[in-house]
Amino acid sequence: MSRKSAALAVSEGQSTRRQFLRTSAAVTGSAIAAPTIIPSSALGLDGAVAPSERIVVGGIGIGRRGGYDLGCFLQQKDVQFVAVCDIKEKRRAAVKKQVDAHHSNDQCATYRDFRELLDRSDIDAVLIATGPNWHATAAMTAAKAGKDMYCEKPVTKNISQSLILANTMRRTGRVFQAGTQRRNLPHFAFACELARTGRLGKLKKVYAHPAGMQAMMSGWLVPEVEPDAELIDWNMYLGPAAWRPFNKKLLDGFNFEKGGGLVGGGVLEWGSHCVDLCQWAVDDCLPPVEYNAPKDGELVARYENGTELIFREKGWIPLGSCPVRFEGEDGWVEAGDSGKMVLSSPELLAGREVDEIGGYPATFHVRDFLDCVKSRRQPKGNAVAACNAHIACHAANIALHLGRQVKYDNVKHEFIDDEQANRLRSEALREPWRL
Repeated sequence: MSRKSAALAVSEGQSTRRQFLRTSAAVTGSAIAAPTIIPSSALGLDGAVAPSERIVVGGIGIGRRGGYDLGCFLQQKDVQFVAVCDIKEKRRAAVKKQVDAHHSNDQCATYRDFRELLDRSDIDAVLIATGPNWHATAAMTAAKAGKDMYCEKPVTKNISQSLILANTMRRTGRVFQAGTQRRNLPHFAFACELARTGRLGKLKKVYAHPAGMQAMMSGWLVPEVEPDAELIDWNMYLGPAAWRPFNKKLLDGFNFEKGGGLVGGGVLEWGSHCVDLCQWAVDDCLPPVEYNAPKDGELVARYENGTELIFREKGWIPLGSCPVRFEGEDGWVEAGDSGKMVLSSPELLAGREVDEIGGYPATFHVRDFLDCVKSRRQPKGNAVAACNAHIACHAANIALHLGRQVKYDNVKHEFIDDEQANRLRSEALREPWRL
């Protein structure tokens, strides 16, 4: 179905939520002869949410991580999930089956081209859980279409894209939530609060776990027969990435999708969660201005005020995955995905009880996003916070790739007197996906 025919189907064959409400109001005022039985769900009774209070959501790229996110969205009573777009026919069918069963209807529409989904005027927000290659491009296209979005991470491919993303969300006024769900978990939030509010004294060091310090360049695999686009749309899967021949091993790949540019490895993928928390601990200030080559298993970056951001593989207290540690002149705190944290002194708790929620669930983060869609305030994983955290990851990855120190200017948004590093700030995108 073309974009035009899809839009026509919505306007002529399907009543949108807003059209339904307008029509209902007109009918109520003029036709009262026949008794009407209105379901309690339409009135917001029996624990249901009235249609006027529901957030209509569509999904773009719902695979393994997206399937988990979808479950978190469907748990929320004020979510009406109406459409899914994916380049794989099997995924489109599987998500439709899941959503239709949840809503007890057959109304979840399926699309192969995400622009057709964005053309629907009834959709308020989208869940973007494609591969990393698509995150920023899909998010900015959604913003220009007037949609709010929950976008999985890493949300950008490079420094330039990070800046464009933040500016696009500011200019369009859309609500953007990066999938850095640990910002909405109690023990991580408390640890960051201790650092931000001076309870640890002057902050000296913040530590992030990168889950592998390696920088690579993406390549090709042996060409295979490309499937029919209706089954697997390979061209759309590549999207803005540099073209390469089809190989089924790349379909569920991760880092290859960065196209011809520099691949982030653990520093950008898993590390962006930890760096995001470190950025929160330093009160979401601008990224570090100096990044050094790895030495003795650590990559040290420095903020303008002298605080160090240290990427460290080993030496962690066993508190689960994604550990972070914040050290000040008067104390320290370390936390991980177990839901637990260790403090230099129990007095730092100040009598507070902090809930231990392990396993880094996204439910609270999704709820934060939905509340912000309604209130229009900024969520915890907003575009500016995501931009600064990702710039820190990209710059560290460039230092890792070059094997030497680089210095970053947060005013000019470029590396100082470093042509080689500056060439890695961005990459060419395939037509028509230029930003």
